[in-house]
Amino acid sequence: MSGAKQIPSKIAVLCDYALLPERVGGMDYFFWQFDAYCKQHQIAVDWFFPNDSSHQGYANLTRFSSGNSNVENYFLHHAAPQYAVIITHFIELCTPTLKAIKKKFGAQLIVVDHNPRPVGGYPLKKRLQKRLKGAFYSSFIDRFIGVSEYSRQQMIAEFGSQIRSRTQVIFNGLQTEKFVKRTQVDFQGKFIIASHLRKDKGIQDVIEAVRLVVQRQSDLQFSIDVFGEGYYEQELKTLVTNYHLESYFNFKGSVSNLHERYADYDYLIHPSHGETFCYAVVEALLCRLPVITTKNQGNILGLVEESVNGFLFQEQDIQQLASHLEKILTEQLLLDNSVHYNSKIDQLTLANMVQNYFQLLA
Repeated sequence: MSGAKQIPSKIAVLCDYALLPERVGGMDYFFWQFDAYCKQHQIAVDWFFPNDSSHQGYANLTRFSSGNSNVENYFLHHAAPQYAVIITHFIELCTPTLKAIKKKFGAQLIVVDHNPRPVGGYPLKKRLQKRLKGAFYSSFIDRFIGVSEYSRQQMIAEFGSQIRSRTQVIFNGLQTEKFVKRTQVDFQGKFIIASHLRKDKGIQDVIEAVRLVVQRQSDLQFSIDVFGEGYYEQELKTLVTNYHLESYFNFKGSVSNLHERYADYDYLIHPSHGETFCYAVVEALLCRLPVITTKNQGNILGLVEESVNGFLFQEQDIQQLASHLEKILTEQLLLDNSVHYNSKIDQLTLANMVQNYFQLLA
């Protein structure tokens, strides 16, 4: 927008994010609080999702469901040109549809990158496609938001240096006061995984690592509770069954109170192959729960310090993960009972996140 800065009266937020009552996490709380904060400042927000639900804070949002169409196409063909700002979450960047939205609505278009990248990067064909999309369509986007510095740098690398001046980092935030702090410090052999059940989350690596540990020391007593749902769930359960590891893994599904549950465990295991922010690691550390995660992707924010508040292993290195688990279970790897708290986490509040996104509207 040119001239004097002014706050818009109406904006649209497009989110390719399913509304699930059984899965309430950081982004849900952000949507609710951002909407409430905008209303306090006389800004109306229309929200566009792939499905509809009125659970908890969603009852207060003005919601539109795209149904069988993807969210951005539904918005393009059904919404009226009445918005000063359009923000996208979990929507593909630099596409013909976003160009069409920009041309139809003439609004400030802000895109947020939440998408993880594969280990080793995209294949050459995909990289060339992204670079071409950046050349053809990036000029129609006013602001590119990354949820970490890694995310910002990846957008520049993928779509071209011409977007650099329009990129910015806004960290995700949490309701830090809600998280129950861990007080149990005597090791119980209880591990937690909290994740979408997708292949790129690497949970299959944990199953393979546990198989190695049990083959070497079958008398070790421990359990791993897996919270989450996703398309890869049946494959993971089948792998557990095939390896006869049912006594070690418990699939718990999605829950809405993970913030209360972390404190009951000894370690979070987060074997991810690709992240842009990594809520689970931040949440666990907020609860003073040590973390076993991958060096680059799981530790994308650099909050886990080796042998201080957790242990790191190379992505997809099953042998190294198995070694960590075996040494933890046999007490060859120990952490100080008062797990080091990384003060950087104090900045990752939901209030800061809401304020930072609100400032984009001016």
